[in-house]
Amino acid sequence: MTSQFFKASALLVAGAFATAGVYAQDEGDAPAVPAGPTPQEVAAENLEQLLGLVKDGRATASRENAAREQRFAQDKANQAAELRRAEQERTNEERRSARLEKQFEDNELLIAAKQEQLKERLGTLSELFGHLTAATGDLASQMDVSLVSSQFPDREVFLKELIAKMSGSDKLPSVEEIERVWYELLREVKEQGSIAKFSAEVATPSGELSQREVVRVGAFNVIDAGGNYLSFANGKLSELPRQPGGAFGSQAADLAGSSSGLHQFGVDPTGPTGGSFLAAIIDSPTLEERWHQGGYVGYAITAVGAFAFLLAIYRVLVLTLVGAKVSSQLKSDKANENNPLGRVLAIHEASPNMDPETLELKMAEGVLKETPKLEAGLTLLKIIAAVAPLMGLLGTVTGMIITFQAITIFGAGDPKAMAGGISSALVTTVLGLLVAIPTVLLHTIVNGRAQRIIHVINEQATGIVAEHAEREHNR
Repeated sequence: MTSQFFKASALLVAGAFATAGVYAQDEGDAPAVPAGPTPQEVAAENLEQLLGLVKDGRATASRENAAREQRFAQDKANQAAELRRAEQERTNEERRSARLEKQFEDNELLIAAKQEQLKERLGTLSELFGHLTAATGDLASQMDVSLVSSQFPDREVFLKELIAKMSGSDKLPSVEEIERVWYELLREVKEQGSIAKFSAEVATPSGELSQREVVRVGAFNVIDAGGNYLSFANGKLSELPRQPGGAFGSQAADLAGSSSGLHQFGVDPTGPTGGSFLAAIIDSPTLEERWHQGGYVGYAITAVGAFAFLLAIYRVLVLTLVGAKVSSQLKSDKANENNPLGRVLAIHEASPNMDPETLELKMAEGVLKETPKLEAGLTLLKIIAAVAPLMGLLGTVTGMIITFQAITIFGAGDPKAMAGGISSALVTTVLGLLVAIPTVLLHTIVNGRAQRIIHVINEQATGIVAEHAEREHNR
């Protein structure tokens, strides 16, 4: 039993030593001293051995505590050294900051003195350089939009660099630069009154770039070799998406293809890159576009007008042919039934012994039978001449309805929103008049030819009746 008691006590002492060894290892930064024997290694058989174990454990714990205290003291000394170093560095930086601040103040005073000295030495030259800067700025702004810059793009770079140089207070322009400003100003004046041909990069309406031969007409317009008008913006030439119509295109092509002589050319003086005149010409709709603005009513008026025109031409041709046959019949003694007069005269030839009253009625019947054929289409032409203005009025009313609907939706502040309805209203009115006026004239022409033939037939029929009555009277 005593042996078991020693073993249990030894186990408790070994466990305490092992726990102390683990704590020592956790608290220190350096590796801890080995924790000592494990419970399996302790085998105290009596009280004397147990006291030895306790004594050895106390000695080990004392050594560990001493090592821990030494480490704490060393860490405290290191922290104090770091603190002194940081304080010294802060002191050095404060001294450096004060030195730099004093140097900055001295430099400011030196700069002010140098600027004052520069101002005194410049004297009246400062006013000259001020005028030079203003003149260079005005010239640069003018050249930004001048067509001459499309031929000489390098001068803008020079002017901008000179302006940037003169804007600073540390550099002054040289005599060569001043003379070049004068030269560029004179060249701009000279080139504005001349026509030049050169090669330049031109952008198409789709954005593609191509090298072309272009002709610059002063500072007003620029065209390419094909006679297409170009615009100049942001230092680049680009083809107008829509070219002016009429004679302007052919005039531009003639000028681009010539090398000397006088040529007629449309110049737009309202703007160096295509002013309001050229824009108005380009934006003006063509006849086809104006016709499409009439809409469905305009299409109907056009169809009616085309039908009236074809009908009138057909009747004129028919009546001309009939008139020629009637003229031939007048020169013949025998009735020919291929014309209205011959058919009327054939009535008398068929019954030469008929009494005058009956012959007159038969001849009147023949004339009445031929009259509708000669007057065919006249009523329809008259109706079209009367209906066409009414259809134009219909289109006008429809266009005004569209205009008021646009005003209701978008208000009256945007004229473009109302332009479609107004254009439709005006175009249909014009189309109606354009159909009605020629139709009235064509109706007059056709009716005149028909009445001329009818008059000849009546005249001949009346003459035959009178001649037959005279013969009967003489009998």
